[in-house]
Amino acid sequence: MTLMTPPPLDQEDDEMLVPHNDLVDGPQPMEVAPAETASAVDAQSVDDPPSARFTWTIDSFSRLNSKKLYSDIFVVGGYKWRILIFPKGNNVDHLSMYLDVADSATLPYGWSRYAQFSLSVVNQIHQKYSIRKDTQHQFNARESDWGFTSFMPLGELYDPGRGYLVNDTCIVEADVAVRRVIDYWSHDSKKETGYVGLKNQGATCYMNSLLQTLYHIPYFRKAVYHMPTTENDMPSGSIPLALQSLFYKLQYSDTSVATKELTKSFGWDTYDSFMQHDVQELNRVLCEKLEDKMKGTVVEGTIQQLFEGHHMNYIECINVDYKSTRKESFYDLQLDVKGCRDVYASFDKYVEVERLEGDNKYHAEQHGLQDARKGVLFIDFPPVLQLQLKRFEYDFMRDTMVKINDRYEFPLQLDLDREDGKYLSPEADRSVRNLYMLHSVLVHSGGVHGGHYYAYIRPTLADQWFKFDDERVTKEDVKRALEEQYGGEEELPQTNPGFNNSPFKFTKYSNAYMLVYIRESDKEKIICNVDEKDIAEHLRIRLKKEQEEKEQKRKEKAEAHLYTIIKVARNEDLLEQIGKDIYFDLVDHDKVRSFRIQKQMPFNLFKEEVAKEYGIPVQFQRFWLWAKRQNHTYRPNRPLTPQEEAQSVGQLREVSNKANNAELKLFLEVEFGQDLRPIPPPEKTKEDILLFFKLYDPSKEELRFVGRLFVKGIGKPVEILTKLNKMAGFSSDQEIELYEEIKFEPNVMCEHIDKKLTFRASQLEDGDIICFQKCPQVGSGAQHRYPDVPSFLEYVHNRQVVRFRSLEKPKEDEFCLELSKLHNYDDVVERVAHHLGFDDPSKIRLTSHNCYSQQPKPQPIKYRGVDHLSDMLVHYNQTSDILYYEVLDIPLPELQGLKTLKVAFHHANKDEVVIHTIRLPKQSTVGDVINDLKTKVELSHPSAELRLLEVFYHKIYKIFPHNEKIENINDQYWTLRAEEIPEEEKNLVPNDRLIHVYHFMKDPAQNQQVQNFGEPFFLVIHEGETLAEVKVRIQKKLQVPDEEFAKWKFAFLSLGRPEYLQDSDIVSSRFQRRDVYGAWEQYLGLEHSDNAPKRSFAANQNRHTFEKPVKIYN
Repeated sequence: MTLMTPPPLDQEDDEMLVPHNDLVDGPQPMEVAPAETASAVDAQSVDDPPSARFTWTIDSFSRLNSKKLYSDIFVVGGYKWRILIFPKGNNVDHLSMYLDVADSATLPYGWSRYAQFSLSVVNQIHQKYSIRKDTQHQFNARESDWGFTSFMPLGELYDPGRGYLVNDTCIVEADVAVRRVIDYWSHDSKKETGYVGLKNQGATCYMNSLLQTLYHIPYFRKAVYHMPTTENDMPSGSIPLALQSLFYKLQYSDTSVATKELTKSFGWDTYDSFMQHDVQELNRVLCEKLEDKMKGTVVEGTIQQLFEGHHMNYIECINVDYKSTRKESFYDLQLDVKGCRDVYASFDKYVEVERLEGDNKYHAEQHGLQDARKGVLFIDFPPVLQLQLKRFEYDFMRDTMVKINDRYEFPLQLDLDREDGKYLSPEADRSVRNLYMLHSVLVHSGGVHGGHYYAYIRPTLADQWFKFDDERVTKEDVKRALEEQYGGEEELPQTNPGFNNSPFKFTKYSNAYMLVYIRESDKEKIICNVDEKDIAEHLRIRLKKEQEEKEQKRKEKAEAHLYTIIKVARNEDLLEQIGKDIYFDLVDHDKVRSFRIQKQMPFNLFKEEVAKEYGIPVQFQRFWLWAKRQNHTYRPNRPLTPQEEAQSVGQLREVSNKANNAELKLFLEVEFGQDLRPIPPPEKTKEDILLFFKLYDPSKEELRFVGRLFVKGIGKPVEILTKLNKMAGFSSDQEIELYEEIKFEPNVMCEHIDKKLTFRASQLEDGDIICFQKCPQVGSGAQHRYPDVPSFLEYVHNRQVVRFRSLEKPKEDEFCLELSKLHNYDDVVERVAHHLGFDDPSKIRLTSHNCYSQQPKPQPIKYRGVDHLSDMLVHYNQTSDILYYEVLDIPLPELQGLKTLKVAFHHANKDEVVIHTIRLPKQSTVGDVINDLKTKVELSHPSAELRLLEVFYHKIYKIFPHNEKIENINDQYWTLRAEEIPEEEKNLVPNDRLIHVYHFMKDPAQNQQVQNFGEPFFLVIHEGETLAEVKVRIQKKLQVPDEEFAKWKFAFLSLGRPEYLQDSDIVSSRFQRRDVYGAWEQYLGLEHSDNAPKRSFAANQNRHTFEKPVKIYN
């Protein structure tokens, strides 16, 4: 058996708990290369509780060239699983790793399963440095995989000295524990609990849990209902109306309620809705908005009455009689979780007295610097007390946000008068009893960059708790709402008690994040009755109408199997659509009149409905069935027979439509006599062919429908020319050209018709389309862009309006151009240059659009790198209409012959770094880069020599030789650093050594693992030199103040393990060994905290961006 790794480490600095999502970069082909992998399941099949470990050994890891890779399938808890990895990252510079339901594509509709699991990359040198992350997830069809997009930095994974890749082999482990799951789909929340949930419109579960909490404070709900709104308001433009509407539906609806109107009223676009924000932030912003909207109304002040409390900040001098106080209000309190075992410990910490003494004395008016006590006491608490638990903290050592999953208890009953009112200020009203009952617990499940929110609420403060998890509401016991949300660690029972395997220990990533308490003495006032009379009449009418419409739609959907939709196209539709909405085929069936008819109705009765609708008597109607041809065109095919017309609508639909959808598409043929009154349709024999005619005018570039005719198969086009001229309004002897419109997908096929051949010989049949035009007159001199029907149809088929945006402003459309999909690269850039008023199109560079991320693609289009405009607009299987442009200072072909490098120049004497962009021919060498740089930078003296280094994750990996070609240098992941070569390095004597010196600290959250930071450098050490002597030179070089330098520790590091040095140690004796992977793996380490300001140029060195703040714009 494989032994378990140590208990999980809190490694959440850069993880994102998400389903892996290829949409960032388009769907990927599913083939994988498992040939080079070996795997093993290390557990017997155990029914209950089902948990096991799977180990996956991946050989030739650095040579994997597939974007993603699946492990073999393993079975846990009767389910098939596999691991999915992205060896080069899922569009991030981290290894991405997920647990995947292996057979999700074949599982029945509505499947769901729940698992707690951890994923690990094993450190093959030191097991204790293995990286492990754990989480839990309910897997379903929409989220069939779950895990970590940023599992570990690629720099650490591929660094051969770290121990994660040994002999190019990577070992990955998954510990999976499957839990029972209730059937999500058949659960009727209203029936089971009396309450309904809220639909999740992306990542809005944080909002849903807050809205449910506020809704279940009846006094708050009543105040919202009493905010003045009118029937002319639109919910999407008015926060009060949208909230009233939402609360009304929560109160009276039988199914879950959508929040789209509310988020629209916030002024959020969909992008905002999908960005996970912070419950606390949203709570404050929403309450501020409502407070503002309530001003000047009957409910003014409600927010303050419910949620506002006051505390007093004081500073009191110890030796003189002086006290300074300041009263402040709060709507919620932020309580520390770290270092506190429960809510009382957090309140103790909140009112803890701080002594101001020594260097930190208080400057009191008229008394100068004084020893003092500083603290906070509460003047009054609000009826509804909202406590925000500080589960998320900024870790300065790691320069990132971390989630605190420590155990933290909270009571059902909270007594804030305890210990003789220790939290209260002297002026607090002691007659108010501050005894609170727990009303709701908001839970966050997941990591620092994502996860899921839900709420446990007891709406009436009775014993019964309910869990509100988006659309689903369930009854829960008090243990689930309280103890299980304390956090901490959970140990799963042994799976195979006979084996010596360590237990599964999981950090509980689900824990309380916000608590709402209601004061017992205010319970009757706050948990009040809210009924229909509290709701404005116009709101009741509006919402009842909405419910009725919804019910009608639901009824129609339920009865859909009893009805057939019949879509009837007529001559009038063809006249209206051709040349405006459509150019090819005859009609857009979605825009014609549709009838919803019971399937049992005889077709002949349906004809009477048509007679009423159009005033065409039944005997003058003839209906044709449409057929989809093999070339993807859709044409009238044959008239209905009398036997078919005697059938029911339902039978007829089945005859016409093997695809078995609910629609029957018909063409209504009506013939008119001389007096323009309908007449019976002419008899149709096998010899008769129904043809449709379109007329093209090259001068107007216009195509329109002009009518239809029956012709005989043995007849010839010359026999109908007079009729066609009459249809077109031409003189009877006008010479015309005829073309058959054959197909238009994937390309246009439109062929000339020989007027002297019979229709049969030209292979014309019922439903065919003939386009005609005047014959071009020889020598008329009239030049038309599209002189004939085929060229016009080609143009229409390929025309493409493209929205151009400046690459510097990628969100704003700047101008539109009508182009052709067949335009080549030169055509497109010429049109853009012409529009912008530039003479030289070669200075225009274009970049395609990524349809999934809605951003420009990272790489621009190469000069003549694509054949046609259509290639520029396609992104995987999606087509966009956006291109980005930029104007270069030199022609693109010339630029492509150059290599552009970003070089950070470190000045020898000044503490400054300047980024220079160096642009040189690709054949250039590093020496050329250095010569170019010398002309741009300020040197300490004219004869100074420069060198170029490759820096990655705060280590120097390479000094570039002067003769190295720059073409293969990659500055996207590494930082290129240029610096002067110090004089001492130029004059080395035989036993001098040039060593690497790096800054480091130990990461407490990663098992004291060494983390490098800051700027690495070289240092010459002389034979016999002690650490004390070397320290003097380092302090001088780095100009560190004595007080700070005294705190620094010095260590020799090899393969990431420090050996601390004493002042008397001979430094050079440590740097003798040669059996390491690379020189950068042996270095002199300077251990101290990282308090340097972050330089902006380090942006590519794994700095995090944080969420946008919540904004409600209305």
